[in-house]
Amino acid sequence: MTPQELKTAVPRGMLSFPLTDFDAGGEFDPAACARRLEWLSGYPSSALFMAGGAGEFFSLTPAEFSAVIDTAVKACGGRTPVIAGCGYGTRTAIEYAREAERLGADGLLLMPPYLVEASQEGLRAHITAICNATSLGVIVYNRANCRLAAATTARLAADCPNLIGFKDGAGDLEVLAATRAAIGDRLIFINGMPTAETYAAAFRAAGVVTYSSAVFNFIPRTALKFHAAINARRRDRRCADARFLRALCAAARATGRLCGEHREGGRRDRRARRRKGAAASLRLHGG
Repeated sequence: MTPQELKTAVPRGMLSFPLTDFDAGGEFDPAACARRLEWLSGYPSSALFMAGGAGEFFSLTPAEFSAVIDTAVKACGGRTPVIAGCGYGTRTAIEYAREAERLGADGLLLMPPYLVEASQEGLRAHITAICNATSLGVIVYNRANCRLAAATTARLAADCPNLIGFKDGAGDLEVLAATRAAIGDRLIFINGMPTAETYAAAFRAAGVVTYSSAVFNFIPRTALKFHAAINARRRDRRCADARFLRALCAAARATGRLCGEHREGGRRDRRARRRKGAAASLRLHGG
């Protein structure tokens, strides 16, 4: 898939950020991952973002990263674009980018560099180097220590033909408006806020319709209904779903368990295990 084809495909619908499946010993479980992706394929999405934030890119070894992307490409390649996470320092990010391209991924989500703060010129040089190292379409993630000024994004858009998207996780609508004014439709814009549904109406009012959904992993039918309501501007349905999503997130924070539409179970989250000092599993039941 060319960068331009990916740019056209991504805004067509819901963006899915699948979890990464681990077994009880903390090892990547490719069979469980394939089953998850097969289950999710029953619910339409315009792209799969593998080994992203929800997929615990930061927890994966390089070998695990390769296995995750390879599993996704084999399970979904040709049906749904596979966009691989990418990040850390410049040279390491380039290695991940090239590996994702070798494995057949369709694009890259470039996450913020690890730890260090950088000037706008440093961020521009970092992103440019990664774009120049691959022929894949690249979406830059604007958040944390990678907050781009409108002028920086405009320069990147001019210098990097394969930079196709700007995913915003900062929520500064003033900067977002300035960026859109500076580059027009040169890039696609994605609402990448945590629990993006909560911010979907505000971002849509600012002209950003596309968003990434972690909730889609657990309750895809509800996520798709909410997405349709936002696009149709059906306030009554949107408000009802918003109340439900807030209740869902509150329950998840309180108990670590979700009851929804997902019949698969056994996903083990390394962050939870480290936080609690024991093997913690997120099990999803019911219909």
